[in-house]
Amino acid sequence: MGRASDRAESLHRHFDGKVAVVTGAASGIGKALAAELVDRGATVVVADINGGEAASVAEQLKRRAGAEQVSAARLDVTDAAAVADLVGRTAAGPGGIDLLFNNAGIAVGGEVSELSPAHWQRVIDVNLWSVINGVMAAYPVMIAQGRGHIVNTASLSGLLPSPMLVPYSTTKHAVVGLSVGLRMEAAAHGVNVTVVCPGVIETPLLDKRNPDDLPGTDSMPDIRSMLTSLVGKPYPAASLASDVLDGVARNRPIIVTPHHARRAWAIYRISPRLLIDQGSARIRSALGSDDRRR
Repeated sequence: MGRASDRAESLHRHFDGKVAVVTGAASGIGKALAAELVDRGATVVVADINGGEAASVAEQLKRRAGAEQVSAARLDVTDAAAVADLVGRTAAGPGGIDLLFNNAGIAVGGEVSELSPAHWQRVIDVNLWSVINGVMAAYPVMIAQGRGHIVNTASLSGLLPSPMLVPYSTTKHAVVGLSVGLRMEAAAHGVNVTVVCPGVIETPLLDKRNPDDLPGTDSMPDIRSMLTSLVGKPYPAASLASDVLDGVARNRPIIVTPHHARRAWAIYRISPRLLIDQGSARIRSALGSDDRRR
């Protein structure tokens, strides 16, 4: 029991005094990660395209931490220059930059036959280019420091097929590939890379439609119902954040959580066809017959 307690304490202390930037931190997974980092003693930059919400979250976390170890920044993660500027300013501080959480993301759904180039471009810009922008900004700095950890939020959809969310899944598969490939290179420079592949997480993203400024899609699914049916009950964001930071402290290459997400990934690795055929049947049932859709 004592050893387990010591290990837990060691994982918690790993972040004490570290400096972290978290993107997409005004809500959902990013907000939970920022809160857990603060609770573990880290100095955190809460970055989000919604600057007002980022500032509000930072103020909440300052009161929670009882210290001035949290700041906010408005950040458009699709703007490479802005990402580089924020990372550079953070790295220029007395503690440098220890952790970058490339977490910002959106979901775009609907049948591929209904999606326009604009749908694809938006999700690629936000979900993939934002991670590339973060890596391009932080990786050289971390190499120069001889230390650092880049943590990229992908999804279980980056490991498994995700019908009706194909553009989202495409970008998340790309983030997984980027992360594990970079990890192998980065080790030679003393830099760590982890990719997070959560299952269904209880966040506002579950209840969102496609961005309002994109063409509508009649087949846009109820994401919450569809993913809960396919993968399992939503997992609290705070629990995910705790799992992620424990995995980062252990320098895990891929973090898949909760347990039902790991189970789905295991089934897919053992028998891809089984999971694909079961998922296809559920999607056909949800969509109805071809005659109805004509």
